[in-house]
Amino acid sequence: MYTFCLFDFLNVMFTNEWPSGVTNRASVSDIPAGLLDSTGSDSSVSELVAEIKPRYHIAGTKGVFYAREPYSSVDAVHVTRFFGLAMVGNKDKQKFIHAISPTPASTMSAAEISMKPPNTTLSPYTLVVEQTALKEVTKRSTDSVSDSQYWRYDVSQKRHKSGAGEGNKLCFKFIYSGSCPRGEKCNFQHDSDAREQYSGGVCIDFLIKGKCERGPDCNFKHDLQNEGESHSRTRRRSESDSGNRSKVCWFCLSSPNVESHLIISVGEFYYCALPKGPLVQDHVLVIPIEHAPSTLTLSQQSNSELVKFQNSLKLYYKNRGKEAVLFEWISKRSSHANIQVVPVPSSRAAAVRDICNMAAEKLGFKFVAMKFNNSSDGREWLRKQFDRNYSFFYVELTEGTILSHSVEENENFPAQFGREVLAGLLNMPERADWRNCALGKDEETKMAEEFKKQFEELDPNQ
Repeated sequence: MYTFCLFDFLNVMFTNEWPSGVTNRASVSDIPAGLLDSTGSDSSVSELVAEIKPRYHIAGTKGVFYAREPYSSVDAVHVTRFFGLAMVGNKDKQKFIHAISPTPASTMSAAEISMKPPNTTLSPYTLVVEQTALKEVTKRSTDSVSDSQYWRYDVSQKRHKSGAGEGNKLCFKFIYSGSCPRGEKCNFQHDSDAREQYSGGVCIDFLIKGKCERGPDCNFKHDLQNEGESHSRTRRRSESDSGNRSKVCWFCLSSPNVESHLIISVGEFYYCALPKGPLVQDHVLVIPIEHAPSTLTLSQQSNSELVKFQNSLKLYYKNRGKEAVLFEWISKRSSHANIQVVPVPSSRAAAVRDICNMAAEKLGFKFVAMKFNNSSDGREWLRKQFDRNYSFFYVELTEGTILSHSVEENENFPAQFGREVLAGLLNMPERADWRNCALGKDEETKMAEEFKKQFEELDPNQ
């Protein structure tokens, strides 16, 4: 029998039982005696906490006081703090009362919510499950992760919009984490479009309230991205429309907003740049110079240059003991295409296909898979698979296999699918959101210069 209470407006959770695994760390020298045994701990509580992801979790039962370091969950922007309380009047005089000062999340800015202390760790529950299920993930890799990280893709946990009793008000929890523990009982809208806008860097206060009180001090955008593009999804955009959008597009070389200090190589049809908030070191974007929503709609002439860029990057990574994973998300709301090229350790490269298929299964679809001897043949096949009337995702794996998926009209497909999957594979779920990886301009410039210097011999434009 389990006893728990959740004050959702403050995100505080109380349970009688301790969650199993909360003290499972590499160094346990500072953990009080008796905390490492299983008495008073329960794996069901761990699963519940992992799903709800409260900001504070307070438990009893073990009879000792324990304050764990904050930890970061895979699908939550905020951190969770755990406190175990001792028995009242215990002979060791351990704390049975502990004061906290939680601020309601609805009154906090996105920057305040996502702030992570220096001693933040990964969720202990994810790591424990990984250790017990590691061998079952794939027979082809000894260094992988379990599908426990991808429960968040289960479509039963997510919804599109709900016309509940609060009119057009949006669910704060759903927008910043992608899920809501209230499920169908939530009185606010679970708006996937708003969630995607937030993932693209739009201020959460602007989305929910229509305004942001931080004004110029806010680091997020205060306008909707690609607004109005969905009115005529099958209509081709005129050259004048493209010219107007290129003035505000982050990726157009003619735009004053382009991050020119991140550019590492420029060709005739494509250029390469480091991304804002890279997932890992040497994470690269291959971007068409033309303002186009997809690389699959560009001319055949440009395709040969793209393949040269891809082959050069693959060789660059291979020389460093890594393999390249390439993916492109083509949304009907996209304005300027980009292919993300992420290096993964060679020891984990074989597991990428299993992880992608695992996540796809949680979302309720299966990838179409084909293997090719060269990238040119693979690109030609993708052109035939792509339908302009639908959103589309594909990933090119290290052994030449391409996984593709055409996204149905009402399908809830995560815009950051590729990045989230690789973040889980690399055991760095906190980096799934690029905003958690943002760097200063000076550091970005230094990284770009170092990459250009090392890539110079392989750069097809040198």
